[in-house]
Amino acid sequence: MQNSRITDKLTSNQKRFFAELIGTFMVVVFATGSVVLDVKYVGTFGLWFVALAPAVAVALMVYAFGKISMAHFNPAVTVGFLITKHMPKNLLLTYLAAEIIGALLGSVFVKYVIGTEANLGANAPDYHFPILLIVGVEVLATALLMAVILVVVHTKELKGFSGIAIGGIIGLDIFFLAFISGASMNPARSLAPALLSGYLNDLWLYLTATFVGSGIAACIYRIKFAR
Repeated sequence: MQNSRITDKLTSNQKRFFAELIGTFMVVVFATGSVVLDVKYVGTFGLWFVALAPAVAVALMVYAFGKISMAHFNPAVTVGFLITKHMPKNLLLTYLAAEIIGALLGSVFVKYVIGTEANLGANAPDYHFPILLIVGVEVLATALLMAVILVVVHTKELKGFSGIAIGGIIGLDIFFLAFISGASMNPARSLAPALLSGYLNDLWLYLTATFVGSGIAACIYRIKFAR
């Protein structure tokens, strides 16, 4: 009986790992690949395509893997769920490893299949804006994403509209905020193309502001709504 329970637990964790790995892979391919294609073909696709592609990818992956892993695909979201106690501490490394590996594989795919333009689609802010505004916008974009995810969880998946809601806020964030901060909202999405392209200049922003944004939304949720 005890051996059976251990096996079941490992199997469940393995399912979560591969769900997060595949989901993050797809998100990174669509999010960074759309940027690469837009630059490769000199703006033929436009901002709507760069915003729509990751929105659709996230929506599809939420519907595909939401029941298995809660569809994080994002270390900032994982930390947010840790704060709100929607996931146990012992799964943290499993999720983070899956997300980082999935993101790196996604950037490898983009590099060898789609193209190498735009530093493999690495995020970059516009430094014509004040640095405090850039950081604030990235924090805001991630907080909005985390807030929508928590609304989805709290309302029991919005009666089937979970993927649309989460993908929608990602698309809107990119469309309206990317011109200031890059609107990554996802440290894994920023880390992978930066590492593989060697463009590390702006990585500090996406490894800090994203966690701050998700942390703020998660703390507000925990104070106001968590039981």
